[in-house]
Amino acid sequence: MQLIINYSSNKAIMLFTDSESLRLEALYQYCILDTPPEEVFDDLVNIAADSCNTPIALISILDSQREWFKSKVGISELEIPRDICLGIHTIGQNDILIIPDTWQDERFVENPLVRQKPSAFRFYGGVPLINSEGFALGCLAVIDFTPRNLSLKEQQILQRLARQIIRQLELHKKRINHESSFNAHLLFTNNPRPMWICEMQSLQILDVNQAAITQYGYSKTEFLQMQFAQVFVPEFISDLIRDIEQEYSQLPFLMECQHRLRGGQVIDVELAINYIEYSGYQACLVDTINITEHIQIERNLQKSEARVRTILEAIPVPLVISRVDDGLILYTNSEFLQTFQLSGNDLINHYAADLYENSEDRQQILEALSQHGSLQNYDIQFKKSDGTSFWAIASIQYLNFNNEYAILTVLYDITERKNIEAKLQEQNALLQSIFAGIPLMIALISPEGQVQWINQELERLLGWSLRDYQTLDIFAELYPQPEYRQSVIKFMQSGECIWGDFRTQTRYGQVLDTSWINIKLADGRIIGIGQEITERKQTERALKGQIEREQLMRAVAQRIRQSLNLQNILNATVKEIKDLLGVDRVVVYQFAPDMSGKIVAESVKPGWKIALGADIQDNCFQSGAGADYCQGHKRAIANIYTAGLTDCHLHLLEQFQVKANLVVPILLEVSEGNTVPQLWGLLIAHQCSTPRDWEAHELDLLDQLSVPIAIAIQQSSILQQAQNELAERQKVEVRLRSALAEKEVLLKEVHHRVKNNLQIVSGLLLLHSQTLKDPELIRTLQESQNRIESISMIHKNLYTSPNIGQLDVVDYVNNLATSILISYQLEPGRISLETHIHPVDLNLDQAIACGLIINELISNSLKHAFPQNTTGAIKIDLQKVDDKIEMTIQDNGIGLPDNLDWRYTDSLGLSLVHDLVTEQLEGTVSIERQPGTTFKIQFSH
Repeated sequence: MQLIINYSSNKAIMLFTDSESLRLEALYQYCILDTPPEEVFDDLVNIAADSCNTPIALISILDSQREWFKSKVGISELEIPRDICLGIHTIGQNDILIIPDTWQDERFVENPLVRQKPSAFRFYGGVPLINSEGFALGCLAVIDFTPRNLSLKEQQILQRLARQIIRQLELHKKRINHESSFNAHLLFTNNPRPMWICEMQSLQILDVNQAAITQYGYSKTEFLQMQFAQVFVPEFISDLIRDIEQEYSQLPFLMECQHRLRGGQVIDVELAINYIEYSGYQACLVDTINITEHIQIERNLQKSEARVRTILEAIPVPLVISRVDDGLILYTNSEFLQTFQLSGNDLINHYAADLYENSEDRQQILEALSQHGSLQNYDIQFKKSDGTSFWAIASIQYLNFNNEYAILTVLYDITERKNIEAKLQEQNALLQSIFAGIPLMIALISPEGQVQWINQELERLLGWSLRDYQTLDIFAELYPQPEYRQSVIKFMQSGECIWGDFRTQTRYGQVLDTSWINIKLADGRIIGIGQEITERKQTERALKGQIEREQLMRAVAQRIRQSLNLQNILNATVKEIKDLLGVDRVVVYQFAPDMSGKIVAESVKPGWKIALGADIQDNCFQSGAGADYCQGHKRAIANIYTAGLTDCHLHLLEQFQVKANLVVPILLEVSEGNTVPQLWGLLIAHQCSTPRDWEAHELDLLDQLSVPIAIAIQQSSILQQAQNELAERQKVEVRLRSALAEKEVLLKEVHHRVKNNLQIVSGLLLLHSQTLKDPELIRTLQESQNRIESISMIHKNLYTSPNIGQLDVVDYVNNLATSILISYQLEPGRISLETHIHPVDLNLDQAIACGLIINELISNSLKHAFPQNTTGAIKIDLQKVDDKIEMTIQDNGIGLPDNLDWRYTDSLGLSLVHDLVTEQLEGTVSIERQPGTTFKIQFSH
């Protein structure tokens, strides 16, 4: 390598010839730069320092920018810039370089390594590390802070060490090459694209990868017996052979062609052909890409290319070409002039730097362009000739314009987008300020579950800062139980827009009730919004408890209504209280008159002593300790040993393993006029396992339930009294029925005797009428006999009736009417009788009056309504109309004379009818004369 050093203005400027590029190419093949320290190199550099007795020893490698230290002793730097390093002078010669005193060497007048005190490099000795190809890769150097020289032996040691370093570098290169070869084989075998290795001249396939076997349909054996040209569509074979012959010296090269698969399908492919050596053959490596779809797309694009070109040319795009060296504007299009408000004359001696709003932007663009070669979508702010500015996306690249090295810049106005972005930033700032002050917890979570941002309210409530969320396993802190934590994470990852309630632990150990909803954003992030609901949850739990208590109250009340069995009510009630309060035992304790007592109902958890049926002689109660309970006082004892209980009370509770209890009295209401309720007993809840801090609603529940229990007790007492009274009434009823039966026999006997006496009178009238000759007297006696017979029938009906007090009106009226017709000895069928008698209730007086009226009116019809043996009919109706009894007696005879006032006639029968209706029945009677005669009688029931 030839090193040219140009000194200008006392500053060395290094210019490299082409040989430096070859040296760097050889150096990079070792892949040694920026590798970790290695023991073998560290040992060699320590030997150099010890052998030469210098504080500093270095094994350095020089690339295009720096001197990098593979191994070092005495300094901490890993590298130094190439323009000040001392090694650059060592690699410029083939032998050892010794500089006894750097201060005496004009090359280092301004070198900071040499001039800086107190650690200035005063002595330098370096041996170039020259490989077998003659390239100096770096050097082995020793450095001291004082001027000195090296002995011949020390120089020989350094030279031998330099050769050892070169050997180690060669070993490193071989190892890297071997690894590269192995990796290349893996890359060939496992590459997803079809690949072949073919002999250069005959194109015989030497090897093939699995992708080619799979995609082309041939087996590996079949491929190894083929020439590569056999997979080509015939018209492309000559192109392949020509290109390989022509491009042999320029491998690798690309070509597009068509292949035919084993099944006959033709595909478009792009081949990348590289020259390689393979098992002693000059071969080519063929890498294949299936571009069938791409070619089809190109063909489609070609069809519309003209249309696309027309459209592109119609799009106004500002364009400018400027010189690289000084930025002089060489060319612009009309759209550029219009956009920047410039004319052609304005561009004379106009520079690209004048277009930028910020002058430093051009320098940054030049540096980025130098590094990347081209820039796409680069946001820049430009200024127009009138001083206004606008934003544009710039696409920038190098080009040769009129034989000048130039830069092409194409602009797309994005001012509107930038304005929108600015507004969005303002909105984001506004939203963050809103989120910071909103009384809700808000967190932004990445798709991977990392918390990216939280607001002040979340930090205030839970106590964790954003740094905590980003450095700790925060969900394990918030939700210590693993299963519960997984349910929270699952809820969060679901992104469902529904509220979920959780128990969240703060940094200080307090557990809060929180409610969260997740909003999943388009980019996969999640906004979690939460609120503390501890107070609401407490209210809900209180309401739930209240509902459960009310349900228990209703159940007890329902049980009391449905059952009169006090023991069943008490047993069910104590069980439900035990389950609701979660206590170990609930009992009902009943006082005796002497204030001793007995447990009459109990529900107890397994494992605790059973107290049911226990008789308790409590000296405390018997000595007046229970007086407070008579006043309705209730008691909650959290710990029997700290409640200040008397010894007798404490001993009693210990018998039943009690640690804490609730006690409420069961008070019964007493008779009117006495305001002091009766203490029947106690309703008691026991906690036997541990002391317990009772809540107010638990004591209230027991107190409320004592009321229905007292009602059940009183109801049971009332039931017992009712049962006793019923038994007594049943006894009285038996006695009354016996007396009534005796009276009924007596009444029947009375009615029987009355009927017999009336029959005797009737018989005497019959005998007397048989001795008479005068028809009028006989008729009068017969009428009197019929009247007596109607009364007799009533008494007969009463004493023969199963119910002595109930007259069978239907039977009575029918028998009476029939008897009257028979007594007149009429020809059969001459006078018909029709009755419609309803079973109305008539007392004895009403029945006698009705019987006499029927007798008189029927007798009157038989005597006067049907003269000269004419035929006819008599109809009797008896029914209840509203609150009246209505009796109708009707015949279809000749009727009463028009001038007859039946109420004032000498006829005994009609006068009797009028008197019976108006006086005895206190009713009314009306008469209808046509056709026949109808008497309608109404009287009160």
